[in-house]
Amino acid sequence: MKKGDLSPVLVNVGFGNVVAAARVVAIVTPGSAPIKRLREEARKSGKLIDATEGRRTRSIIVTDSDHIILSALQAETITQRFVEEKEVAGDEE
Repeated sequence: MKKGDLSPVLVNVGFGNVVAAARVVAIVTPGSAPIKRLREEARKSGKLIDATEGRRTRSIIVTDSDHIILSALQAETITQRFVEEKEVAGDEE
C-alpha cells in the first residue's frame, strides 16, 4: 500500500469472498459452545455472513462491528493470508 493510499487491505476468506483486514478482531474455530452461542446470536440479530458456499464451516471470523463471518477455510489458512497481506503492505511503504 502506498503512503496516503486509503484503500483497505482485503483478505480472501474463500470462494472469492474477501474481508477488510483492519476490521477483523478474531479468527476462531467453530467447535466450542461459546462460539456456537456467538454464531446463533449473530444469526438472530442479522449479523451472520455465510461465506462457506454450502461447505462445512471450518473457521469463524469476528469483526469489530460484531458481524460473524463463516468460512470453509481452516483458521490457520486465513491467518497465514493475513500475515502475507501485512508483509506485502509493509514492503510497499
